[in-house]
Amino acid sequence: MHTTLAHNMRPVSLDDVIGQTHLVGEGAILRQMIKKKHPMSMILYGPPGCGKTTIAKAFAHDLDVPYRLFNASTGNKKEMDQIIAEAKLSDGLFVIIDEIHRMNKDKQDHLLPHVESGLLTIAGCTTANPYHSINPAIRSRCSIFKVEPLTNDDIIAGLKRAALSPNGLNNAYQFDEEAYQYIAKICAGDIRYAYNCLELATISVDGNHIKASDLAKVIPHANLQYDKDEDQYYDTLSGLQKSIRGSDVNGALYYLAKLIEVGDLESLERRLLVIAYEEIGLANPNAAMRTVMAFQAAKIVGFPEARIPLAQVVIDLCLSPKSKSSEYAIDAAMASLKAHPYNAPKYLRLSPVGLKDEEKYDYDCPEMWEYLQYLPDEIKDVLFYQPAHTSKYEQALATNYERLLRHGRSNSIPTIKEALKKHQH
Repeated sequence: MHTTLAHNMRPVSLDDVIGQTHLVGEGAILRQMIKKKHPMSMILYGPPGCGKTTIAKAFAHDLDVPYRLFNASTGNKKEMDQIIAEAKLSDGLFVIIDEIHRMNKDKQDHLLPHVESGLLTIAGCTTANPYHSINPAIRSRCSIFKVEPLTNDDIIAGLKRAALSPNGLNNAYQFDEEAYQYIAKICAGDIRYAYNCLELATISVDGNHIKASDLAKVIPHANLQYDKDEDQYYDTLSGLQKSIRGSDVNGALYYLAKLIEVGDLESLERRLLVIAYEEIGLANPNAAMRTVMAFQAAKIVGFPEARIPLAQVVIDLCLSPKSKSSEYAIDAAMASLKAHPYNAPKYLRLSPVGLKDEEKYDYDCPEMWEYLQYLPDEIKDVLFYQPAHTSKYEQALATNYERLLRHGRSNSIPTIKEALKKHQH
């Protein structure tokens, strides 16, 4: 059976691991665990292709302990029961759990007591930030180690090793230095992707001399190495929002391009609508409507043309005046509610009890409405909304707001009616 170059070059021992000296270098924590024969449960997190599962397997090899693999996405409770039974017979077992962030609550609850007792020592591998994606009960029982993306120098060292290794290409091909640099540049720190590029290059050429131009023909695109569950995906969405907040058109277009490349229209729509309301808000209320229309157009025309209305709305949002006053206002109101959940005044209630007719809310007296107090007495003077004077539209809202604040409000309907009568006469 044919095996891939990436598979053949997978390290067996920690000595073979490329990079990650903070974990596998002399005196580093994994080396110390092996030296003292004292393994502990851990979570290894980082981007794809940086060596998480490889490190876990190499750790088990150097520790000279048997291990089992369990995939949290596809593995079921029966498989887990088999692993637990084997661990009981073996007086403990090292288990490598791929995609641990996808482990559902039932599996986690089933696993927890055995991790707690030490029957199972786990190495959970994940592309997602464990502080956000993994159950705190699992997290608290594990040491968390970040596996960094490999540097270009790390990638080039790995490629050269693969070109020469008897397990790899066994010196059958000659690569220009620029070819190694080209692969390192486009692989985004993913050694597995880099090995695949190297292997593809050997298939694409007729001779045994490979140049950067040969690679450019068969691998024209950089490695966009994230999916919708990974940190880099959310980092890209975050980069888009912060670029728009900072009015950086070019930064926003770059992150938009990354999201367009993976074709995720749904998440883009959600994020840009949030941005239109959260970042632009009352400074340019029509921006939200234009965002909705842009996505309607994008869905009708589809990619690649959809990139045009998306670019237009991103530029619009970037260069629009900004106001977060709506967000700040509702957050302030919610914080007040959590601190002191007061009841509505009696005259605002649906069926007020114990009020005289003249004290009840009058549906036929609209001229009274803007003079009436609507907040509970305890917080009647609180101002949740603080206008942002970043556009003529919100300045107009602020002018009206200030007028209403100047004339004040009352919780006495008879007093308001009496004052209105005097004013009319």
